Amino acid sequence: MSSLKEFAVIYLQNVAWGDMDAVGHVNNVMYYRYIESARVEYLNKLDAFGQGLSAVIASSSCRYLRPVFFPDVLEIGVQVVEVRNSGFRMAYTLFSTAQQELVATGEAIAVMVDAKTLEKAALPAELRQRIFALELTVGNDLLHQNEHEERSGLTAGLTHAARSLRQNLRENIKEGIKEGRETFKEGIKEGRETLKEGRELLKENIEQIVPRLGKRD
Repeated sequence: MSSLKEFAVIYLQNVAWGDMDAVGHVNNVMYYRYIESARVEYLNKLDAFGQGLSAVIASSSCRYLRPVFFPDVLEIGVQVVEVRNSGFRMAYTLFSTAQQELVATGEAIAVMVDAKTLEKAALPAELRQRIFALELTVGNDLLHQNEHEERSGLTAGLTHAARSLRQNLRENIKEGIKEGRETFKEGIKEGRETLKEGRELLKENIEQIVPRLGKRD
């Protein structure tokens, strides 16, 4: 056996002749099938089937490190590395017993959905505790890690909110000052126009009054 001590579940996958392609090594699509079989083994350990919910894969990735050939037996380590409100993130490591080398790594995000409506659902508390317990058997304390990440996320969220608030406050102050200056300028302009109109009106009145005074004399 390989040294996959950090994995709570290790699935043995026999490589079949038909898994290879025209190039002569295992086709890249087969890695996802191997990972799927390992994931099902992990979920079986949790007794996760038959609860009215299904774990649907939202995203999946695989990094190919070395080609695999027939005959071979792969040891696939499976673990949950993050527990979320409606699912979890899994990690995989594929080890070739023939080559005695790691040949691939992968990740997948599973989301819980209602088996009938296919609507997104919350991860059941009982299943969450089973994941924590299974991972703890190999020293992976997901419970406290999850709590730490939640606190870190809350702190980061509050910090971001405070920064956004300060930024919005600065922008509002700048906008208020700008609007105040514009209003002041408009007021000065209107005042000057009013003063100009007053002077013109006064001038007209004077021009009308002066001739009348001359006639009286």
